Amino acid sequence: MQISPEARRSRSRHRPRSPWEAAALRRRLVGRGEDGGAGAAGCGRVRAAAAAHGPTGACPLEGGDLWRVGTMDLAYVCEWEKWPKSTHCPSVPLACAWSCRNLIAFTTDLRNDDQDLTRLIHILDTEHPWDVHSINSEHSEAITCLEWDQSGSRLLSADANGQIKCWSMADHLANSWESPVGSLVEGDPIVALSWLHNGVKLALHVEKSGASSFGEKFSRVKFSPSLTLFGGKPMEGWIAVTVSGLVTVSLLKPSGQVLTSTESLCRLRGRVALADIAFTGGGNIVVATADGSSASPVQFYKVCVGVVSEKCRIDTEILPSLFMRCTADPSRKDRFPAITHLKFLARDMSEQVLLCASSQTSSSVECWSLRKEGLPVNNVFQQISPVVGDKQPMILKWRILSATNDLDRVSAVALPKLPISLTNTDLKVASDTQFYPGLGLALAFHDGSVHIVHRLSLQTMAVFYGSAAPRSADEPAIKRPRTTGPAVHFKAMQLSWTSLALVGIDSHGKLSMLRISPSMGHPLDLSLALRHLLFLLEYCMVTGYDWWDILLHVQPAMVQSLVDRLHEEYTRQTAALQQVLSTRILAMKASLCKLSPCTVTRVCDYHAKLFLTAVSSTLKSLLRPHILNTPDKSPGDRLAEICAKVTDVDIDKVMINLKTEEFVLDMNTLQALQQLLQWVGDFVLYLLASLPNQGAPLRPGHSFLRDGAALGLLRELMVVIRIWGLLKPSCLPVYTATSDTQDSMSLLFRLLTKLWICCRDEGPASEPDEALVDECCLLPSQLLIPSLDWLPVSDGLVSRLQPKQPLRLRFGKAPALPGSAAALQLDGLARAPGQPKIDHLRRLHLGAHPTEECKACTRCGCLTMLRSPNKTTAVRQWEQRWIKNCLCGGLWRRAPLSCP
Repeated sequence: MQISPEARRSRSRHRPRSPWEAAALRRRLVGRGEDGGAGAAGCGRVRAAAAAHGPTGACPLEGGDLWRVGTMDLAYVCEWEKWPKSTHCPSVPLACAWSCRNLIAFTTDLRNDDQDLTRLIHILDTEHPWDVHSINSEHSEAITCLEWDQSGSRLLSADANGQIKCWSMADHLANSWESPVGSLVEGDPIVALSWLHNGVKLALHVEKSGASSFGEKFSRVKFSPSLTLFGGKPMEGWIAVTVSGLVTVSLLKPSGQVLTSTESLCRLRGRVALADIAFTGGGNIVVATADGSSASPVQFYKVCVGVVSEKCRIDTEILPSLFMRCTADPSRKDRFPAITHLKFLARDMSEQVLLCASSQTSSSVECWSLRKEGLPVNNVFQQISPVVGDKQPMILKWRILSATNDLDRVSAVALPKLPISLTNTDLKVASDTQFYPGLGLALAFHDGSVHIVHRLSLQTMAVFYGSAAPRSADEPAIKRPRTTGPAVHFKAMQLSWTSLALVGIDSHGKLSMLRISPSMGHPLDLSLALRHLLFLLEYCMVTGYDWWDILLHVQPAMVQSLVDRLHEEYTRQTAALQQVLSTRILAMKASLCKLSPCTVTRVCDYHAKLFLTAVSSTLKSLLRPHILNTPDKSPGDRLAEICAKVTDVDIDKVMINLKTEEFVLDMNTLQALQQLLQWVGDFVLYLLASLPNQGAPLRPGHSFLRDGAALGLLRELMVVIRIWGLLKPSCLPVYTATSDTQDSMSLLFRLLTKLWICCRDEGPASEPDEALVDECCLLPSQLLIPSLDWLPVSDGLVSRLQPKQPLRLRFGKAPALPGSAAALQLDGLARAPGQPKIDHLRRLHLGAHPTEECKACTRCGCLTMLRSPNKTTAVRQWEQRWIKNCLCGGLWRRAPLSCP
């Protein structure tokens, strides 16, 4: 029956709309005046055709000409220098991987006369993309797969010759890598690669984002590791699928030995052009394969891994397969001859798979779900077999959730990593809470555009139009000139771990970083937007993931509110959890405060508090009980208890209450700690001298003057230093006093105690009395006030990025970044690049051009020597705390030697 256009339009107007369509219609009506051209041009590009859905799937949305321009913008572009006679190889596939520490590994398709650059693995930190580290991987063929582990510190690479290498950081440096182990299936190209699952899985409960406990917002899901050692500890290793239909598993034993085993996926081996790997909650592995033809079925296999008699054993089992819907339609049977993309929707979700079939010019994307369905049994057999009873036999069957009509040819797919459960309440939760990160996957097209589509319904949520170069902010998108020839498009793409950023490697070798707005173009209240950002920051705090991609969306006006609400949520947790997260929340607050000129000086306070906490715990750990039997409390706990109880301003009277035998240390150890003790003494002197100027909140150290806990820590350390000074006077802090008879330690302890009494936790905070302020005013005339090195020099770009003003960067060339108001104030609190450098962890002066190799933090810029100049046990204990990460939790990178 033919339906007239008028009837079709009437039916479309009166049918019920889904939340996605209603939001899109509101945006279309609001923005029709200025975006009408874009809407008309894009109308009909993506049409999501929903298919039959079962009881567990999300309700499919009806198709239609929907156009939703979401908020996606370019943050920066980084490209290679123009090499002479360099060429691109379109046939070479690109690989890209994004770790939870915001390290990106990728390959390029560049070749020139001198070398084949397709064998290189490039690794960069998103905060310093120009500082790329290129590894000569020594792969004999093109690299086909890259995969980070869950900790973000190890990388797997595989090539078209069957070689797999495991890369780890040398000396824990993000720009120094080595490959001690690997495996080989010679001559058999690797098409899929994954680390074995370690059994750790979190679930985000978006609907409980207002709950007080982190345990309610983020719960641990029962999930079995792929393989366990004695005691249930997960065994490390990797699994790969080859083009000839083999599955190979390599296990890393604690001794460093690698156990490798290879098995065929099924008895009848066939060509595997595409494959993907997922994991089940019971510890099994599911492998999906396709031979590249859409006329052939997509096969699924269950893989079980075990260790028998010190050998790896692999068992495989065939699971139900499927044919793509586009090939079942007779009218479209030959339209999409090749399957170009095959992906499970999540690494630990083997029940849902995304398929893309393509022709030379167009593509079709389908989303499928594996479900248990009842198998109808004839009544005759039910009577014969009474054991079955009322239980109906169940079978596993693939059902299509949604499909798209004709799209432009898809060039790359990126899937979100946020662990949001895709259940039948998924759309309802997203609609009620308006929390959109993690709900969409990214599709890149050959015309240069990128679409964010819903993971289940495949409805378009946001669109980005790429161009050969970042355009100026005032140039309208509609007037962008059309480029001649094939458009630049992404050949590889990855979403960040919070789904707020997208990286793409295009066909010209450039790396593009895109921001993806948490609102996906929907109008959100500021309070709701802050709540979503806060929820993701808490997720990073609990998991230990890096939060750089969240900072891309924090505006200066949001900083104060985010810091306050983050602290409020932190104080609602249990005391044990607060202790675990204490350093991480300080680092998170410091990174947030860098983004606003009003809160820049608080960055100094947070860094100083991180350093003070570390110094306090290290010095207290050196104390040993005098009696061999274990006391109820450690010497450090007794020291804190006595200092809190005895409020005497005389340091010697406080010492009388302590067992000085517990403070006896080796003389060499005390001398080696002098630089740390000097910092404590200088910091106390600076704080007391700044007390008369406490009305200026833009002065570093302001927050310490009202922090009773921090002042209490300083007071305890002053007592410890005083006792150690009796053993070895040369370890005491050195002060420049105007009088030879001045007891500087006693003077500072007396003033510090008076200030601590004003704001300790037992009573309400009171203003320091005038006598204390007057005494602090006299300090500069009694002692020389030191100048403190508040901040390291940080050359990162997150505080310098401007909305809708993408930066153009070059690999290997440090840029002259534009200075924002916050960045300029930060630079004023740090040492200028030409001034002498200081080791921020050892508090040693290195000179303007250090001769020793140094390493710098990728986040805060903290600088320290790579090799220890001191061999004493206490100093090594201090340095071991920072062997893997900086004070702020950032990764280390080798700093280049500066030339005079």
